[in-house]
Amino acid sequence: MKKNTLVIGASENPDRYSHKAIKALRNNGHPVVAIAPRAGKVEDVEFDTSKKPYSEIDTVTLYVGPRHQPDYYDYLFELNPRRVIFNPGTENQELVRKLENKGIEAEEACTLVLLSIGAY
Repeated sequence: MKKNTLVIGASENPDRYSHKAIKALRNNGHPVVAIAPRAGKVEDVEFDTSKKPYSEIDTVTLYVGPRHQPDYYDYLFELNPRRVIFNPGTENQELVRKLENKGIEAEEACTLVLLSIGAY
């Protein structure tokens, strides 16, 4: 099943995991939108530099560390995705609790691993 995915913290740098995740998501047929501090693009996915009110986002995958996440709290609640994936280095118990209180699944995992084992 295709899952509309928002990547927060996208990068054009091919060494960054957010870049690899966008490519892997697209290769697996998932529709992807991305937010980054600077405009950019990975394959056919152009980065937005503002918090757009996307609709029907199933999964948000985070590549922004806990220090910068508070800027996204209200935005995540407004999007109301089914789940938020905390990739390695983005773990944040405060945000996990807030998401779960709103009925949003919080998962500490690696998007690339989930895709590779068919568990995305």
